[in-house]
Amino acid sequence: GRARPSHSEPRGRDGRGEEEEEEEMEGWQQLYPGHIPTSPLQKALLAAGSAVMALYDPYRHDMVAVLGETTGCLALPNLRDKMKNHPEGYRILQERPRIRLSTLDMARLQGLPDGSLGREYVRFLENNKVSPDTRMPPKFVDDEELAYVIQRYREVHDLMHTLLGMPTNMLGEVVVKWFEAIQTGLPMCVLGAALGPVRLSTRKLQVLATELVPWAIRSGLNSSCVLNVYYEQRWEQPVESLREELGIFPPP
Repeated sequence: GRARPSHSEPRGRDGRGEEEEEEEMEGWQQLYPGHIPTSPLQKALLAAGSAVMALYDPYRHDMVAVLGETTGCLALPNLRDKMKNHPEGYRILQERPRIRLSTLDMARLQGLPDGSLGREYVRFLENNKVSPDTRMPPKFVDDEELAYVIQRYREVHDLMHTLLGMPTNMLGEVVVKWFEAIQTGLPMCVLGAALGPVRLSTRKLQVLATELVPWAIRSGLNSSCVLNVYYEQRWEQPVESLREELGIFPPP
C-alpha cells in the first residue's frame, strides 16, 4: 500500500501534502511572467465580476483589463491573424516592441514639430495627466502570443485618443470605445461603447448620437487595422498623414 506521510511532512492549508497539491496543478503551466492559469468556469466568474465592477466604476482600469482578457477568446486570435498577414503587423509580433516611459525618448518626442504623431502623443499625455506605464500586464490570457496582442492593444490605446482627437473624459472614452469595438471586436469594447453613454448628460448624448458615434463607426469600418502600425517608427509622421493612410476620417 501507499506509505503514510510522516507528521513532519509539510502540509497544505487544508491538510493535504505538497505532492497532492502539485498533482492537482499538473497540466497547468505559467506561460509568461504574471500569467495565472484559469479554467473556463473561473474565466466566466472573473468576467461576470469584472463586468459588474467596470459598469459601476468605468475608471476601474484593473476591472476593465480583466474583462478584456476573460472575454477576448474569439477576438484576440482574429487580431493576431490580421497582424500575421500584414508586413508591419508581422514585424511587430516578431520584435514585440513596448510603449512605456522606459522605452520612450520623451525629450526627443517633445522636440518634434507640432502636428507630428510623437509631439501630439506627448501633448495628449501631458494634457490629460496620463502615463503609458499605467497599462496593466495581462494575467488571464492562456496563450503567450495572444497575451502580447492584448498588451499591444492597451499600449496603443492612448495613441487612438491622439489619432481620433478625443480627450480622456467619459465622452471621449465612449467615442474611442466605439471605434475600437469596430476595429477589434473585443466584447469589452462593445460593452463600453453600448453602456458608457448612460453616465452622459442629455446634451452630450445628443452630440454623441448625431455626430460622434456615426463618425467613429464610419472611421472604424473604413480604417485598416490599427494594430498593424509600428508607431515607434512613425513618431515624425504628421497625424493627419497617418489618419489618411489608415482611413480615419477627420474628427468632427
